[in-house]
Amino acid sequence: QLQASGGGLVQAGGSLRLSCARSGRTSRTITMAWFRQAQGKEREFVSADFRSSRATYYADSVKGRFTISRDDAKNTVYLQMNSLKPEDTAVYYCAADQHLILSAIRTPDSYDYWGEGTLVTVSS
Repeated sequence: QLQASGGGLVQAGGSLRLSCARSGRTSRTITMAWFRQAQGKEREFVSADFRSSRATYYADSVKGRFTISRDDAKNTVYLQMNSLKPEDTAVYYCAADQHLILSAIRTPDSYDYWGEGTLVTVSS
């Protein structure tokens, strides 16, 4: 089970940090990811921390502004979002999967577990 938090209203240029707590036993081999869905649009990939390699991946639209990290002791993954833009406004979802292959990390349907979304609104 995943529980996301940390969304809110922020002005353009501001920062927010999202958290996603995962229940269950600690696992270093699970892929954790963030997706977002703006109103009227499809869910899109934002970032992923890939399984035991801990390689991180980002959508081009957030590269250099967002940072994904995770704390295995707390079973939590974070998304630090800086230099936010109005186009970052969306509901943000965390996702997890134990057996994901690298080529599938950007595809929402590849993930078995999803948290409730948290709304991020960036005002201009």
